[in-house]
Amino acid sequence: MQIVKQFQVRGAPGEVRRALFDGRTVDFWAPPTPTPYMLVTHDGQNIFDKSTSSRHRTWELAGTANKVASELGIPAPIIISVFHSRSPSDPYGRGKDLAPQDLFTDGVEPTLNFPGIWPTPEPTFPLSELRGNAYLEQISEAIIPTICNYLGHNILPEHTAMMGASMGGLASLNGIARYPDLYRTALSFSPHWTVGKEPLVEGLMKSLPKPGNHRIWMSRGTKSHDAKYGPYQEYANKIALAMGYRYGRDLATPIFNHTSHNERSWASYVNQSLRFWLKR
Repeated sequence: MQIVKQFQVRGAPGEVRRALFDGRTVDFWAPPTPTPYMLVTHDGQNIFDKSTSSRHRTWELAGTANKVASELGIPAPIIISVFHSRSPSDPYGRGKDLAPQDLFTDGVEPTLNFPGIWPTPEPTFPLSELRGNAYLEQISEAIIPTICNYLGHNILPEHTAMMGASMGGLASLNGIARYPDLYRTALSFSPHWTVGKEPLVEGLMKSLPKPGNHRIWMSRGTKSHDAKYGPYQEYANKIALAMGYRYGRDLATPIFNHTSHNERSWASYVNQSLRFWLKR
């Protein structure tokens, strides 16, 4: 790990550190006092720094997490924000990183609205180039242990969550499915079900760990891409309930009317997802 930058964000004490891990950029922030809580997020470009964000808006996550934790009387979580690898030399890197690799290579057919992968009628690259497994492995087996060692933080799975939106929402569900002993909560905003429709919903939901030790948040808005998610999210909810997840205990599937598919919308209700995770 190489620290390359430090900067402050509104509403949170201390500094965000930017580090490189074998070419992947990661921003992380920790509260000034020890904490048992840790939150890992996708699309790290959009979490802390407006200069790297997609639309010059961030999730304002550190400030919001600090405020929610204070309201609950608990320490704020460490936040680890992992950048995707889209670049001029790899313009479809985000989709390659965040797609649930095994589901697509095992038969789920991607639709043409796969962001950053199939914007045209012809595939931009073969499914064999998906790297969602390696991406999650790097986060779970290299990035998290290294940062926790740097901070002196003991990993407590019962207090560790993964968060993301759109393709990052799918990656968060896939993360808890692949690493159920590390992440106990998935916070999935606007999961992009339309990229694989019902087969993707069924495959990903049924890969989740059985309820008991895990919690699932799946939210959506009603505008832009989110307006198309309704029937697929309802199917996902039905599968979760059939698996034994229960509202009010370990499942939340809120709909936020008049919100869209962007950082401003997700930031407007990220506090509710944090309360779902942190309030036990």
